[in-house]
Amino acid sequence: MKSLKIILIFTSVFAYSQSNIFDRLSVLDNNGKTWYNIDGYSVTSEVFNNSFDEKGLKKIFKKHNITETDLKIRDEKIDFNNYFITKKQNIAGNIFQTNNYYFVENPTNTTTVVWFVKNGITDRETEEELVNRIIKNQIPRENFVQLQIQSIDFVGRKIELGNSCYWSYLNTVQCPYFGEMNWSIHKTLEDAKQSVENQFNITKTRKNTKIASENIVDVEFEGIPTKAKKVIVEFTGVNSALAGMSGGKSLTVYYIAENVRNKNISCVMSFWNNDLINPETKLPPLLEKVMKVK
Repeated sequence: MKSLKIILIFTSVFAYSQSNIFDRLSVLDNNGKTWYNIDGYSVTSEVFNNSFDEKGLKKIFKKHNITETDLKIRDEKIDFNNYFITKKQNIAGNIFQTNNYYFVENPTNTTTVVWFVKNGITDRETEEELVNRIIKNQIPRENFVQLQIQSIDFVGRKIELGNSCYWSYLNTVQCPYFGEMNWSIHKTLEDAKQSVENQFNITKTRKNTKIASENIVDVEFEGIPTKAKKVIVEFTGVNSALAGMSGGKSLTVYYIAENVRNKNISCVMSFWNNDLINPETKLPPLLEKVMKVK
């Protein structure tokens, strides 16, 4: 690529619970690694020729910065010999990123590493099911996306993009001067809401950034009347210089969590002040495809 959240809530959120992981999963093969997006996780899997023994694992542990002092346990819900390791790191302020690693002896007697990364509440049950499916090669082909994109499957609707857009990360589409958006499908709507809030909090605490304005606005997202958090971000210092390379001075960001076509989606959309903005809709072409501002 060019750059590269189980709690049952007995409220209205429960009605929107999705238990089938394949309904929430996107997959992309790229350069020997497989990338997955589900529930706000970023997930990768990679097969190593190393044997699943002390000598073979030592090299893989080193590659993933796993030390001798890191606690390594066997996850009994994984159907293969394995080690599970969890690590947390501070991203900004009180925001922590969880890294859950599964080192698994696969059917070819080599080692597969499945690495889950998430800000916020993690879900071991979903992780374990996905790991088992990966090792057993049970991911349906319809969940895979193409590296080169002219269209995307956006929560069950095909959206034509043309030739200028690309994945900057799985489920993150960037269209120069047309806007950018990232999204994930979640088990619960509450989890989707937490995901966009986490993304906003990370933006808010980044160095050399300033929140110029923040308010809740009425929008129509995929035909559904809902609310979005609209934020205008300005940049200073090094970030300002980087933004200036594209001519942009401020970034407008919309944060939305909604149930769309019976799927719980978190979506963050953004555009620079010098993008091709429609004066009538106040949006660039990519955002116009999924949202209207009231």
